[in-house]
Amino acid sequence: MEKTDIMSLDLPELEARLEAAGEKKFRAKQIYKWLHVKRIFDFDKMTDLSVQLREHLKDNFCVNGLFVQKKLESSIDNTVKYLYRLSDGNYVETVLMEYSYGHSICVSTQVGCKMGCRFCASAIAGFVRSLEPSEILMQIYETERNSGVKVSGVVLMGIGEPLDNFDNVVKFLRILSDSSGNNFSLRHVSLSTCGIVPRIYDLAELKLQLTLCISLHASDNEARSEIMPVNRAYNIQELLGACRHYIDRTGRRITFEYAVISGVNSSDKDADRLSDLLRGINCHVNLIPVNKVRERDYHTASSAVADFAKRLGKRGINATVRRTLGSDIEAACGQLRRDAAKRETENGGADA
Repeated sequence: MEKTDIMSLDLPELEARLEAAGEKKFRAKQIYKWLHVKRIFDFDKMTDLSVQLREHLKDNFCVNGLFVQKKLESSIDNTVKYLYRLSDGNYVETVLMEYSYGHSICVSTQVGCKMGCRFCASAIAGFVRSLEPSEILMQIYETERNSGVKVSGVVLMGIGEPLDNFDNVVKFLRILSDSSGNNFSLRHVSLSTCGIVPRIYDLAELKLQLTLCISLHASDNEARSEIMPVNRAYNIQELLGACRHYIDRTGRRITFEYAVISGVNSSDKDADRLSDLLRGINCHVNLIPVNKVRERDYHTASSAVADFAKRLGKRGINATVRRTLGSDIEAACGQLRRDAAKRETENGGADA
């Protein structure tokens, strides 16, 4: 009999499983505390449970862990990048970032990505599958264990498109924030999407109080469709309509991410057009120097981002430039996984 991944069960599901096995409902909260508060994954060590229940857990459930395949530590700003190997041999990346207010973690939601954004390394090694709730959650738990720090912010901005893995991501958020477990406030969670419009409407109805970040990256449909194929399905006007609905339903401000790419979207005309698009929307613009990707020739001129920010500011748009972290360890997601996948292909499936 195939065992159930217990870390992917929310509390009501675990309660139902235990009741079906003849156990008291309250036992689920005890188990949840062991798993999500004490971070004990060995059922034999859950000492306030009966031997009979512990045997039932061992016979019917498992904990799918992940393993540190590679760890890079920045000598510039203490950013740490992890390449995690999943139980099926696939890889994902996680980045731990240090700020003055604490530590934030950038987690992956898929093995690879289908979206095909031209400036991103995540899709180069190909899409394999979506992550289970437990595999997203365990990136946080294992990183905290390995680093010895407590994470105060979570960013769903690693490998993959979170809204393309909607059900598992929402379940992960519910498990993460459950008061019987980790009790993490979703106000300290940011979810970044390239703009899958129907799912933005679905997310709005859940009113989760997280921060929605929209990867916009262009101010007109022609340019956005060229660098972000998703725009051919959901254009800028449809996307901004969904964003206005999200703000109305949740009361939350949206962040628009804009990677400034020289010769593509960095002109004064682009800044003026972006200002016109966003005027009247409760938002913040996060400008990003485009990450260097070996297979792409996109770059950002040294002064382009600051000039773009000034132009937006003069037009009344609140914009800041994202601090670049981990530049000496290629902290932008996708590059370690791509290299690991390439090595395995070259070695016939055995990682060197």
